[in-house]
Amino acid sequence: MMDVLKRNNVRVIGKGDQTIVFAHGFGCDQNVWRHFVTAYQEHYQLVLFDFVGAGQSDLTAYNSERYQLMDGYVADLLEVLEALALKQVIFIGHSVSCMIGARAALAKPDYFSNLIFVSPSPCYFNDGDYIGGMEKEDLEALFNMMDSNYLGWSGAMAPLIMGNADRPELGGELTANFCATNPDIAREFARVTFYTDCRTDLHALSVPSLTLQCSEDILAPLSVGYYIKKHTPGNTLVLLDATGHCPHLSAPDKTIEAIDGYLTANKAAILEIPLSPDIII
Repeated sequence: MMDVLKRNNVRVIGKGDQTIVFAHGFGCDQNVWRHFVTAYQEHYQLVLFDFVGAGQSDLTAYNSERYQLMDGYVADLLEVLEALALKQVIFIGHSVSCMIGARAALAKPDYFSNLIFVSPSPCYFNDGDYIGGMEKEDLEALFNMMDSNYLGWSGAMAPLIMGNADRPELGGELTANFCATNPDIAREFARVTFYTDCRTDLHALSVPSLTLQCSEDILAPLSVGYYIKKHTPGNTLVLLDATGHCPHLSAPDKTIEAIDGYLTANKAAILEIPLSPDIII
């Protein structure tokens, strides 16, 4: 039997009766949650891991057949929770990991108490009245560039995805993360990220959730946050006073503040925070 904890480079730290599980987005690894580790390790047990192909995961475990669909990553997440015998965890995911967590909660709702989505998108391309942010033709051009020159693509796209052009060190960090990923695996994960349509999954979610949306995000425009709010039972939408696709790195204090407000309300047995969708935190 495969050592799941080694495969996904799982770390368990902190103290507390409640567990928070962090899942990173495309091109990154568990280190992106370092600000959250500092904030939460004194009061929560924290589980951090790398998806196969990222960070210090076991690259020999990567299998294109398993990971050509999002369900392969969903299975990894559930296997980590099962290996640690965890249920009723707080899940915090970024970008594509938000929908990985959502699908995991559809399969095993008792494994999760709350889902927290940081810059999520159920579908990155425009489709009829749905505004996902990109045309399918734009996606094809993006993948053509990625296939021909992955390092060049990383250097060009990472700063745009991060936003916050006045803080170039942030874009530099994301570029370094992208460049540290095996290009072949990165291209396959990118196709999973940008071509998977999870819109029909939202209405079936029974686990309460929080969506954290930035005011300017080239990958997840405001319309996406409002769409998730409208189509997901028990979802709360909070608009952060932040820009870019990675507020956990560019605005960690504001992101943590919003999460704290949500968790405090849930500890008081409130499943839906009484905030209007246009509130700014």
